[in-house]
Amino acid sequence: MMYYAYQAQADLMKPWRAVADAAVSFLNNPLVTQFDSATLNHWSAALELFSRAGLTHGRPPFGIDTVHVDGEDVPVHEEAAFSTPFGTLLRFKKEHVSSEQPRVLVVAPLSGHFATLLRNTVAVLLPDHDVYITDWHNARDVSLDAGRFGFDEYVDHVIRFLEELGPGAHLVSVCQPCAHAFAAVAVMAATDNPAQPASMTLMAGPIDTRINPTTVNELATTHSIEWFEKNLISRVPAGFAGAGRRVYPGFVQLTAFMSMNPKRHIDTHVDLLGHIATGNIERAEATKTFYDEYFAVLDLTAEFYLETVNLVFQKHLLPQGLLTWHGERVDPAAIRRTALLTVEGEKDDICSVGQTLAAQDLCTSIRPYKKRHHLQAGVGHYGVFSGSRWAGQIYPIVRNMILAND
Repeated sequence: MMYYAYQAQADLMKPWRAVADAAVSFLNNPLVTQFDSATLNHWSAALELFSRAGLTHGRPPFGIDTVHVDGEDVPVHEEAAFSTPFGTLLRFKKEHVSSEQPRVLVVAPLSGHFATLLRNTVAVLLPDHDVYITDWHNARDVSLDAGRFGFDEYVDHVIRFLEELGPGAHLVSVCQPCAHAFAAVAVMAATDNPAQPASMTLMAGPIDTRINPTTVNELATTHSIEWFEKNLISRVPAGFAGAGRRVYPGFVQLTAFMSMNPKRHIDTHVDLLGHIATGNIERAEATKTFYDEYFAVLDLTAEFYLETVNLVFQKHLLPQGLLTWHGERVDPAAIRRTALLTVEGEKDDICSVGQTLAAQDLCTSIRPYKKRHHLQAGVGHYGVFSGSRWAGQIYPIVRNMILAND
């Protein structure tokens, strides 16, 4: 009943938020703002925060319309290169680029937010690469007729997407799906798939969560998988294409994220109230842009969520050599031709130092000169793939790994 209760509350609040939004429009009318009343400004700010308080369930736009290449701004168009009911291989196609660029598949997390969470990751990669991303669909919009989507099916999608890119492409996996992407490359290597990537970059992902366990890891190991299924899984209510599908709702994941540091979110919104009321537009817009993305939530299929928790965070099958894909053992030692770069953040409290580095020891057949690890000082989890240190210090290493193996 959890999802039904959430949806009933969302439906109840929707008209009230619409009223608040209309009130904000009225209070921002020049006929009203000419009075320059601090009281009206604060009322307007409070109503705007209320109107923005709801969650959204559709993917926000990437908003990457141009990119600077060879001294000029080049138009960028999003193009669906391949699609299934559960995800789209989305290409950021650049117009008028004279030379062929390395093809890169960015494997995005499926953890409660849309692939647009990696907007900055893509924007930084785009000038030098032909970039594709795994644009996962919201499970509540996927009909039951589409079947299941679990750990194996995620791996299937990564393999199929790489096959669409063709031989010689590169893979960059960010955060949660590093284990899935790693498994996909191992499967492709074992079957001598010609589309196995030339290089694989794993960034802040849980390859071995037994190392330096975080609060997130401890939550997974202190509860049984039955507890997760009983307390966190719900069915999509009527009125959606995926009605009846068992899912881990995105709003539950968002609640879990926010509960890790509630004071920070409260303080940020108090500051946002002040920025709006005092006309500090630049700072207000920055905060609103962040939360527009943060409050856009995506539901995961129950089988994908439960299998990932069980196989990666509880049983640690990949680092023990016990992980299987459709019943066949996944052997990291099969990877020989793919170069490996692992990246971690010094202050990462979600995927701690050492958990991604573990991939280096598992890849025993990759020659040492084709393996590299980078620990970025001074960054937390999101700083590994977004922000100034990603762009200025981490990306050059990623770019060099791709160029050296292209």
